[in-house]
Amino acid sequence: MKLNKENFLKLINQKFIFENNPTIAVAVSGGPDSMALLFLLKRWIKFKKGKLIALIVNHNLRKSSMKEALSISKLLSNKNIRSKILTINKQKIIKKSMEEARLFRYEKLINFCKKNYILHLFVGHHKDDNLETFVNRKISGSDFDGLKSMKNLIILNNICLYRPLLGFSKKQILNFNSCNKIKYITDPTNENLNYTRPVIRNFIKNSNSKIYKEILNDFIDVKKNINLYNQMIYEIFFENLEHVDTRKIKINHSKFELLNKLVSTKIIKLIYKFFFSQKVFLRTSKIQNFLSKITEDNFNFFNLKGMDVKKQGNSLIFSKNRN
Repeated sequence: MKLNKENFLKLINQKFIFENNPTIAVAVSGGPDSMALLFLLKRWIKFKKGKLIALIVNHNLRKSSMKEALSISKLLSNKNIRSKILTINKQKIIKKSMEEARLFRYEKLINFCKKNYILHLFVGHHKDDNLETFVNRKISGSDFDGLKSMKNLIILNNICLYRPLLGFSKKQILNFNSCNKIKYITDPTNENLNYTRPVIRNFIKNSNSKIYKEILNDFIDVKKNINLYNQMIYEIFFENLEHVDTRKIKINHSKFELLNKLVSTKIIKLIYKFFFSQKVFLRTSKIQNFLSKITEDNFNFFNLKGMDVKKQGNSLIFSKNRN
């Protein structure tokens, strides 16, 4: 599908549902992706008779960060687009990594939306970003579920996060900007090979057609089969389930021991999410340690990052630690 105003309008009305006269926020870095998204949403929000605000995050990673944020704000003001600069406290910055910057960025964006009663937040991720995320997670040893990468819509701390450009490539976005004379800036960190993401981007960009096609087909296969995979995990989980209530989950110990380690790891993560919010992350290495312990003859108790696991007869009982 070609990226243009008409196709975008059809896409957003088909994929998402909004209330009358919605108020939306758009994360704007000033780059080609977020500027294209902002241009398209400005037209759409006028059609919906709603309100729009552009959110510019000053990461404070470079001396020129605030100057760049102000120049973006001025550019938007000239286009009659309301904006707000959200500045990250320098004292909170420790690692100066892209992952740390991403976490701080979403924290600022989500908090602003919550404080200002804005339910909808749009970000400019596109098809190439999703492929980069897939490769990055594959290198990092992510499980099958993690390889599905980004979704068009997720709920983050009760805020709807939309990615309507995931079906469009960087090339399509650049062509759209060129045709519509949309100005944008280039973030120098996107070319800094000291960061993992630019290295992966550079690798994909310079790959020959055969390698690129293999990466793309691998990604498509994961996305196509992820629902079947999750269904399989749930079915295996229910086959092993003996009891569940708000305080505890009981599964069959001997059956659980026979499962493939990848499957049993996924089931433990499902149980953990039952007791804890999405913000609490349980490391795979911690789960692997637990799985090795339950095979021991004298196993009777294990604390898995706030979740107690007790052996009772031929059952494993999971519960949230109340201490």
